Amino acid sequence: MLMKSFNNYLTHALLIAVLVSIAAPGIAQKSETNPDVSLGIFPKGKLGPADHFTGKAWNYDMVPSDTTLSTVIGNVYFEPKARSNWHSHPAGQILVITDGIGYHQIKGEPRRDLKKGDVVTCPPNVVHWHGASPKTGMQQLYILPNTEKGIVKWLQPVTEEEYNNQN
Repeated sequence: MLMKSFNNYLTHALLIAVLVSIAAPGIAQKSETNPDVSLGIFPKGKLGPADHFTGKAWNYDMVPSDTTLSTVIGNVYFEPKARSNWHSHPAGQILVITDGIGYHQIKGEPRRDLKKGDVVTCPPNVVHWHGASPKTGMQQLYILPNTEKGIVKWLQPVTEEEYNNQN
């Protein structure tokens, strides 16, 4: 059991290292004169469902769930003001912000500002949301480990008051 946990840890650490090394050159080459963060290193993907997002959020699946890696990886581009509903992940989530400006908030805690290069860890079963700032979109890689425990539990939309509250 200990060896399996260690192997899962190594697998997740390796995936994060590979993704960051892939994303870093594209991030570094991006010109400050091009503020359109929708032009990320990954395709825009499919428009996320309105019952899970406020505004437009585009999802690009990169590594689908399987029984070997037990990890889902993808990219989301949030247009300005777009955000997820409140939600939780049975095994937690890791976010790597690859471009833009946005927010992340755990229920009951202050909203956190996000920018390119930030890494966020969402503990298992902790209710949270994330999305773009009002004027600038945001790109994020998401990593969902241990998918055998489940993927996501969607909850209610984030209200305008919650989105705009900095405390």
